[in-house]
This record gives sequence, structure tokens and C-alpha cells, in this order.
Amino acid sequence: MFALVDCNNFYASCERVFNPKLNNKPIVVLSNNDGCVIARSNEAKALGIPMGAPAFEYKKIFVQKNVTVFSSNYALYGDMSSRVMNLLSEFTPEIEIYSIDEAFLKFNGFELFNLQQIGLTMRHRVTKGTGIPISIGFAPTKALSKVANKIAKKFPERTDSVYVIDSEDKRIKALKWLPIEDVWGIGRKHSQRLKNLNIHNAYQFSQLSDDWVRKNMSVVGLRLKHDLEGKPTLDLETIANKKMIATTRSFEHMITSYQDVKERVSTFAVSCAEKLRKQQSQCNMIMVFLHTNGFRKDLPQYGRNIVVKTEYPTNSSIDLVKYAQTGLKSIFKKNYHYKKAGVMVMGLTPDSQKQYTLFTKENPKHIPIMNVVDRLNAAYGNNKIKFASQSLGRQWKMKQERLSPRYSTNINEIISVKV
Repeated sequence: MFALVDCNNFYASCERVFNPKLNNKPIVVLSNNDGCVIARSNEAKALGIPMGAPAFEYKKIFVQKNVTVFSSNYALYGDMSSRVMNLLSEFTPEIEIYSIDEAFLKFNGFELFNLQQIGLTMRHRVTKGTGIPISIGFAPTKALSKVANKIAKKFPERTDSVYVIDSEDKRIKALKWLPIEDVWGIGRKHSQRLKNLNIHNAYQFSQLSDDWVRKNMSVVGLRLKHDLEGKPTLDLETIANKKMIATTRSFEHMITSYQDVKERVSTFAVSCAEKLRKQQSQCNMIMVFLHTNGFRKDLPQYGRNIVVKTEYPTNSSIDLVKYAQTGLKSIFKKNYHYKKAGVMVMGLTPDSQKQYTLFTKENPKHIPIMNVVDRLNAAYGNNKIKFASQSLGRQWKMKQERLSPRYSTNINEIISVKV
């Protein structure tokens, strides 16, 4: 049996753990630079605040409806997620951390155990240990455990936030209840196409022929169909290296100076290089993009990206800064107010498999230099060692006007108790 554990309204729940006054109050959490709504409590959803809502457009509603607004506190959310996952791993060693607030668990050899009771024990353990409420769905396959989790979350008063699909009747009933657009792994285009064929729920999808699904939705869709039929097809996945890595940011203020944009792009390239080295990969291409503020209709608009191929596979910050600056120079235009830029590295290959050409090879000094830089930054804090193309005297920070304290990771921001 598989279990999908999902933290309820995770970002909002993290804030409530350290500020109980927010219980039952509407909460929204904003994206980088306080741009858009990326998380909502149930109370905020009930007010009609949509996901992705631009914060400046809903400013009046936040005030009128007494909505508490937070900037994204990734240090807090990441630490709380780690605590939840550590507690879940006490119940079974087979765990796949699917996202910051979700995990699949595999329960082999639990056929004679009461999974409903195990789920309730897990809920109690996590809630007591972290204060984060969770919902749990058990089923014979990963896709069905997703369905069971949706039921547990939708009907907490009837399920105690734990639901087990352990019979054919329960499986069919659950699939008939689940709209096709809510099926895990079926995107917007496929769901619309299926609706046009009068396929409106997960059960109807599972009744399609294998040949049709394979032809129209590839082998990935076929695996999903088999999983929904109760045939275990999707297993737990080990953590895989990313196939591309990006570092992008919206600027706190619009930028017109080439030197300022160049510094930002150089910093993003350094960040991508660090991530490459961390997962022991190297890239063969780098993409640079920048664009203006689309919300400022009173200003001229411009956006462009360019892909630069590297001469050899590399994860050197020195190399990637050079290529990023080459790309930026070719797409930058004067007299525009730039709001966002980014760097993406692509064509990733393992660091252990280097393929050079006859006339090009990386500088052998780069590897030991990068090793020293990474060790120093790890020991004394990120960005302590910078490159000349980066701003040495200026710390670029995201706009985070509503950032809560990092209660669990910073000794200077721990919660204080009056006694």
C-alpha cells in the first residue's frame, strides 16, 4: 500500500504554528518580491482570492477583509517541512519527498495492520511534533493514494483526515467522484480533450482502451491509467538530478543601467554554477533573458532571451559568468525599464563524463578555485566569496516587506515567551 501525506495549507499553517492568533483567520503568502499570491488559507479561498492574484490589485480587499499577508519565508517553511518529513520517516523507511508539503510513503508488509489507525497515529505524531495539520490517503497505487488524499482533505469531518481505498467498491466510487481535471498527471490540455470526448471523471478515463491512451497520451498516460485501475505501475522515485537549473528574480525597482543588469545576470550565473556543482553536473548551454514590467502600460515594453552554447561542458562560475555576459550584451537595449532577468543552464550532463573537442578544454585552475569558493561559502555563509563581476559592496535582496521571523532557524529570531 502507498500513502500520500499532504500538509494542509502548508505556508499558512507554518505561520500559525508560531502565531496562534491567526487560527481561523484568512492568510495569504506572496511570491518573491511580494508579487503574487502563492498560498492561501481556506478562509482566504472562501473570500474569493485566487491563486496567482497580483498583490497590488488585491491590496484594498486584504485591508477590507482583514487578510493577514506574509512574504515568503522559505527558511521557516523549509525547516518545518524537514521536521514533518523526519517524523513521517519513523513509520516506514520507504519515503519519497514529492514536494515541500507532500510525501509518498510505501507500506510493504502491512497487510494485517489497520491502516486507518496508522494514519491517525501519523496525524497525531506530526501535529504534536510540529503543529502542522496533515491529510493522509492510503491506496494500492500512487495515483489512487492521491485520490484518497483528496477525499481525506475534502471531507475531514467524516474521515478524520485519513482515508483508505482498500476495496474495489471504494476505488470505483472514488474515481467516479473525482473530476477529470483534478486527476494527478492530467494537464489542462488533456483534460479538455477528454471532456470533448465526454470523459468527465477519473473512472471514465480508466475505462478507455490502452491503445487509445498510449496513442494519444503516450506511455506516461498509460501508466497513470493502470495505476488508477489498481495495478501498481508508478513506484517511489529516488531524488534525481534536475535536467535544467534556473535562477530568476524580479527587481525591487526597475533598472535602466546596463551595468546594474549585468551585475544581476552575473550573480544569477554564479548561483546556477553553484547548483550545478552541488548536484555534480555540468551544462552545455546557457540561456539569458530579461524583460520590462508588463503592468506598466505607460512605459515601452521589451523582452528577449538568447541561448549561448558553451565551448565545453562546464560548471565553473568564471565560465558561466562570461557566457551570461556575452548573451546579455547581445539582447540588452537602452532606454527600457527592466523589471526581471534570469539565467537558465541546460543540456546538463554528469560531471564525471566530460566530452571535449580537439581544440577546446576547460582551464584546469577553475576546478580547485571553485572547490575553495564552495568550501568558504559553506563555512562562512553564502555569498561571502564573490566574483569581480558581482557587486562587492551591495547586497541585493528581494522585496519582503511582510516577512515573518525565522523562528526555527535563527537564534536571534526565536519566539519569546512572557512568564
